[in-house]
Amino acid sequence: MMENRELAHLRRCVELAEEALEAGDEPFGSVLVDGAGTVRAEDRNRVAGGDSTRHPEFELARWAAENLTPDERDAATVYTSGEHCPMCSAAHAWVGLGRIVYVASSAQLGEWLSEWGRPQGPVRSLPVQEIAPDVRVEGPVDELVPAIKELHRRLADKAGATGA
Repeated sequence: MMENRELAHLRRCVELAEEALEAGDEPFGSVLVDGAGTVRAEDRNRVAGGDSTRHPEFELARWAAENLTPDERDAATVYTSGEHCPMCSAAHAWVGLGRIVYVASSAQLGEWLSEWGRPQGPVRSLPVQEIAPDVRVEGPVDELVPAIKELHRRLADKAGATGA
């Protein structure tokens, strides 16, 4: 059972994902919380500008490497709307961040994209543990999955309408 404070962080991730979608980006959002429960940084997807590495999880890993000690990074949790991709999983592990809690899994996203006739991403979708086996991971968080699915459906509908 997810604690209320953790659900609040995940709800913020959903809000950030919606902000990303409204800004023309893919709907992903993430929040970095330190071991004391304080939000230290947050970001949303920013790939619309042409740099497909501008994932929020990757940005938070960079921020943590520059602003937190190794012990602070280890005690931190990254809450995120979607399970980390392989690039973000590797960045998370390389900078020594602690736990990941995600709303929707990469497998769920892949199923939705197939259901809507949309292409998969350019990199194979793998669970975080296959890339970073020592990272503690929790998810999906079933009560918030419908909100994330809806954001991705909106993106798929928009992409389908434009033929992208």
